[in-house]
Amino acid sequence: MFDVAIIGAGVVGGMIARKLSSYKLNICILEKENDVAMGASKANSAIVHAGFDAKEGSLKAQLNVKGSEMMEKVTGELGVKYQRNGSLVLGFDVEDKKTLEILLERGIKNGVRGLEIIDKSRLAELEKNISDKAIFALYAPTGAIVCPYELTVAAIGNAMDNGVALKCNFKVDEIKKHDGYFEINSENDSVMARYIINAAGLFSDEIAKMVGDNSFEVNPRKGEYILLDKKCGEMVGHTIFRTPSKMGKGILVSPTVDGNLILGPTSVDVEDKDDNSTTAEGFEKIIAQAGICISGIPLGKTITSFCGLRAAGDTGDFIINSPEKRFINVAGIESPGLTASPAIAEYVADLLVGQGLDLEQNESFTPYRKPMHAFREMSIIEKNEIIKGNPAYGRIVCRCEGVTEGEIIEAIRTNPKANDLDGVKRRTRAQMGRCQGGFCGPQIVEILSKVLNIPYENVTKFGGSSYINIGKTKEKV
Repeated sequence: MFDVAIIGAGVVGGMIARKLSSYKLNICILEKENDVAMGASKANSAIVHAGFDAKEGSLKAQLNVKGSEMMEKVTGELGVKYQRNGSLVLGFDVEDKKTLEILLERGIKNGVRGLEIIDKSRLAELEKNISDKAIFALYAPTGAIVCPYELTVAAIGNAMDNGVALKCNFKVDEIKKHDGYFEINSENDSVMARYIINAAGLFSDEIAKMVGDNSFEVNPRKGEYILLDKKCGEMVGHTIFRTPSKMGKGILVSPTVDGNLILGPTSVDVEDKDDNSTTAEGFEKIIAQAGICISGIPLGKTITSFCGLRAAGDTGDFIINSPEKRFINVAGIESPGLTASPAIAEYVADLLVGQGLDLEQNESFTPYRKPMHAFREMSIIEKNEIIKGNPAYGRIVCRCEGVTEGEIIEAIRTNPKANDLDGVKRRTRAQMGRCQGGFCGPQIVEILSKVLNIPYENVTKFGGSSYINIGKTKEKV
């Protein structure tokens, strides 16, 4: 019997698990995919929003600003890259300026620090490649960037190191209410828990319906992105937005914490919660709108494109409530959900106390986690000392990103353990360079096969039936 079962291993579920692991509780995370960070947390803009966009008085506004203020400390504890680069919302005409003035006033009411509207000359000082058509901007110095899937992996890994259990490939099919606890069933497994946290992202409305809550719907909103090579990362220093519309914040241009340049996302409501396909129309829109903001984007340096699905609730705000005693919804967590995630975790902990859960501090809890990229950030002398003890750290597997065999093995053995190609990618950045795994992929499959002690052809890209190989073309005689 678990005290708390958290359904969903995205950044929100991960942050909640980490927060609750600081108390003397028996906790599990249930995830329907083969790994963590497989939903919106693996494919979004990676922006820590300042907090001027959400309407004052809303949960989004409250938790965005609080989460933004918490993020530097949280990422520092978890060893995750974080950069407070600031954001600029560009205005091109009088109507845009009216909107920016509304956002400025809203941001001030929300408690965002340092907001100001700047003119064309100041804008040119801050960004050398800014479009000549931009005549002013809302400047938010507290805006930042982070890696969303690394943050998720680190939060869940830290929670697991503090005693939380993770069950992947656990698709919740049914929830039965009993006297004082819930029975949560999948096709092949069952979990008992006194409390449930529904952090199932796009599928949180379906989980809520299993306990009789039909009060909200979550719809998928598709966002496509283009990612450029690291040589392009210095084109902009800040995160560049267009003036927002009712469909979202529009196409952005931003550096990433790993030095790339990211363009996107589109914003298209779709019906299929598994439709993460990219489209020519989406790319045309990204290219056109990004080009209005930044001059001379070298699109020939594109190394990949991808699509993420946001969980757009039908209430206009985060849906964090308790329709059933000991059952808490954390749903409709679209942008700025990544930013708000550590604050959401604290909010949910307070709700659990209100529901009667005793939160006694866990004296052995540690908030710290070794950075996933610790080896590559060491000095040459430190690296050589590591290699003396373990030669695997001296063998480069991914040339594009400089990832060693030792780092890949460490990722396979460190909570939450990677057991497929994409899992290794999210933890080490192997396969994320120019060749996108074209050269290092087969070597990583071989390492996974050896460390996991499974046949080479049983290694998958992302679990399920996503096999890389179906057999050998040549056999040794």
